[in-house]
Amino acid sequence: MTAEGFSIPVYRSLTEPILMGGVPRAAAILNGTIAAALGLGLQVWVAGIVYWIVAHALCVFAAKRDVKFFEVLIRHVRHKSYLS
Repeated sequence: MTAEGFSIPVYRSLTEPILMGGVPRAAAILNGTIAAALGLGLQVWVAGIVYWIVAHALCVFAAKRDVKFFEVLIRHVRHKSYLS
């Protein structure tokens, strides 16, 4: 029941979030940056690799439950705690 001329196709690529390795793009970039800082900057290669593997696995687990978990986490951190 749509009026003629008032419907447009919505492509699937416009509605799906951008994922990198099963993780939202912002979370993947943040994890990679921190891992690179540990590995290259502090020259603690093993800690950087272990951090990246663990952080990426946790983000994949969270993204399977809710793809927008990173945006929700950022919003949660920005809200002030009124009940404490």
